[in-house]
Amino acid sequence: MTDLSTPYRTHTCGELRATDAGAAARLSGWVHRRRDHGHLIFLDLRDRHGLTQVVIDEEEAPEAHAVASRVRSEFVVTADGVVTARDADKVNPRLATGEVELRAASIDILAEAKNPPFYINEPDAPIDETLRLKYRYLDIRREPMQQRLQLRSRLVQAIREAHHQNGFVEVETPDLIKSTPEGARDFIVPSRLQPGTVYALPQSPQQLKQLLMVAGVDRYFQIARCFRDEDLRGDRQPEFTQLDLEMSFVTEDAVMDFVERMIEEVSAATVPERPIRTRPFPRFTFADAMERYGTDKPDLRFGMELVDVGQALVDEAGAPTSGFRVFDETLAGGGRVKAIVAPGMAGSTRREIDDLTETARRFGARGLAHLAMEASGEARGPVAKFLADDALRGIIERTRANAGDLVLVVADDAEIANDVLGRLRTELGGRLGLANANELAYCWIHRFPMYQWDSDNGRWDATHNPFSGVVPEDAGLLETLSGDPLRPSPDDPAGRARAMQYDVALNGWELGGGSVRIHRRDQLELSFALQGYTVENMREKFGALLEAFEYGAPPHGGIAIGIDRWAALLTDQTNIREVMAFPKTQSGSDLMLEAPSPPEPSQYAELGLRYVGDADKPAKR
Repeated sequence: MTDLSTPYRTHTCGELRATDAGAAARLSGWVHRRRDHGHLIFLDLRDRHGLTQVVIDEEEAPEAHAVASRVRSEFVVTADGVVTARDADKVNPRLATGEVELRAASIDILAEAKNPPFYINEPDAPIDETLRLKYRYLDIRREPMQQRLQLRSRLVQAIREAHHQNGFVEVETPDLIKSTPEGARDFIVPSRLQPGTVYALPQSPQQLKQLLMVAGVDRYFQIARCFRDEDLRGDRQPEFTQLDLEMSFVTEDAVMDFVERMIEEVSAATVPERPIRTRPFPRFTFADAMERYGTDKPDLRFGMELVDVGQALVDEAGAPTSGFRVFDETLAGGGRVKAIVAPGMAGSTRREIDDLTETARRFGARGLAHLAMEASGEARGPVAKFLADDALRGIIERTRANAGDLVLVVADDAEIANDVLGRLRTELGGRLGLANANELAYCWIHRFPMYQWDSDNGRWDATHNPFSGVVPEDAGLLETLSGDPLRPSPDDPAGRARAMQYDVALNGWELGGGSVRIHRRDQLELSFALQGYTVENMREKFGALLEAFEYGAPPHGGIAIGIDRWAALLTDQTNIREVMAFPKTQSGSDLMLEAPSPPEPSQYAELGLRYVGDADKPAKR
């Protein structure tokens, strides 16, 4: 055990055991609770390591008793005394130190405390988050926050150990860089020494880690701070931390294999009590994931997969014959009819069905059909009376619905049907408690489309980042119908190309994503051109990387994994603020430090700036 003794303590508040009985000890910490029984005062003394009961007897230590009479919750005190075994009927089995107590001979108050704005000694007490963030230093004293931050520390330690053991070099990259397209808005920092110019805070170290591969580092990683000026949500903050890694002379499978082994090792070291559901991790192509789960980050802790029932609704020639107009018109127009089965929901009330229908419409569906399976094996519901017998029987067979189940059907184009049912699947999985909360269900999604058409700007955009390489067998598709990459159209062969991109998902969250990169200048310039960059744009945005590739770049690839998200998932949190020491609010504010705040006039002057206001926003008063 690590020796944590100091002049203020011989032991931590979570260290003493029955074997220490009879020994002298000094403890320091915060007063968790105080109980005054007259001639006996009990103090539960707390630090991040645990809690020990301190007893002050007026007859044994009158001076210490007088001091303890002044003590209140959250005072910081030091107690000297003898470790004493508790009577058998006084043992507290909920505490690691519950077999002993410290009989104090002296008490010193190191710091007094005001009454805190919320209870620190009640971990389950409901506390308004605004109050928690304003007094974050008090919130962190609470046991749940202490445990989450300690788990996060173990997570980062395990990540570092796994990479050092596998030949990686930890390299720090700068936080003041050139602004480059990464998919979100940059935070910019004006330069005082070069007026009229700005740095950008990195959205990720993307180009820098590729330059490290050109530099021969071979295997790089860092725990990187990243910044994105975008709207916030539960899994997104303006500043965040990611595991960033890159490897040279690798294929797509080689990167994925290493990352999978690393994730297994880190998970076992951080949360050994939580089993990984499936090993090796399931691998889905993007197309397969969307078809089966309606999302590229599926939660595999439960089934309820999407089922295409269209083949049950057509004749041998492929003509729609279901008898239900919405289904037939959708299929005739090239759309899809897909379903999911909600187990045990056949008894849903009309109000519950209406709620599901409204939810589906909110997700983008035109409507939601349903069939409730009765004990007899018959299906009931408004749509059942319109369906031909063969069509109804075919839906039941294809979905494998059992008595008591509720079949939910969406008819629309493929993208909408998959998206709506995928989101309904996630919603119902949570409502019905289908997922084992203790399991870690990792999986891979790969073979993403390389580009998506931007109709507003008339160009192809990278689905992940602009540096991803193409699947070798699709390399011939990187062309336009016009023959000029700067004159693209939505029908270009390039739109069918797949990238060597891969995401790792965990329990319904995207945990990280990466790719094998383009490592030749001509291929990177072609990809940039398809994305609408002129030669001048390329040189301005990516000049250093393009030039570096002329000096010999190895094949390389990597991934970035969100540490905040990983820590949140390992601690069963739905918001990454719960695993960050000092997060921002939904509006990007730091309530504790009152940031952002107006700069001093002299700071504007030094930078040659002045605030002229925003015509779209009312002036703040």
